[in-house]
Amino acid sequence: MNDDQLLRYSRQIMLPAIGIEGQERLLGSRVLLFGLGGLGSPAAMYLAAAGVGELVLVDFDRVDLTNLQRQIIHSTGFIGQLKVDSARQTLRALNPDCRIETVSSKLEGDELAREVEKADLVIDGTDNFTTRFAINDACVATRTPLVSGAAIRMEGQVSVFSGQADAPCYRCLYGNSGELDESCSQNGVVSPLVGIIGSVQALEAIKLLTGAGKPLIGRLLVLDAMEMQWQTLKLKKDPACRTCGRK
Repeated sequence: MNDDQLLRYSRQIMLPAIGIEGQERLLGSRVLLFGLGGLGSPAAMYLAAAGVGELVLVDFDRVDLTNLQRQIIHSTGFIGQLKVDSARQTLRALNPDCRIETVSSKLEGDELAREVEKADLVIDGTDNFTTRFAINDACVATRTPLVSGAAIRMEGQVSVFSGQADAPCYRCLYGNSGELDESCSQNGVVSPLVGIIGSVQALEAIKLLTGAGKPLIGRLLVLDAMEMQWQTLKLKKDPACRTCGRK
């Protein structure tokens, strides 16, 4: 770490749970982030600001006026641009130390598995079960930690899936319930809610990468924003899970 980095990250370095060693782990880490919408926006910005060495941004969508109410990584001048290009400009301005790679196509199959395997950690900020299940399957296959978040209307949730054999995976939580797909465009969402959930995802990622604290492995953190109440639910591995269960 050079002098500028020591100064930039000084408030994290002074934390006993992180210190210089933890900060160096962040600087040497590679995070794969899916979705630059309401969740991915704050997650990417906080990870870049915190000193994650390399962020790989995956999104094939373009910035639309309706995104700007909650997707804070984009601004009015970026309307019509690819979200990965808009996000890259924002993140470079925020922290030039953070190396940014972008993928503006849908990752599937072997290509998805390769990108997941190269990452130290994956953040899922997508909004449909088909994509979430595919990301989860790749994380389990490569034993890559996954930080999953979701938010809709006035409700949000976050969990961490370690990818290890003895821990539950995302499919253990929902089974094959792809028919439950809902989106913000159909149901609405209040803008600060996705900021809260995306920020928690970033925090869990930092904890995993630095070894600080106790991550949300085997636990689902649920927020009812209307009542401003948090609940923590225990998650168990499903022995019959088609992804991580006993074959």
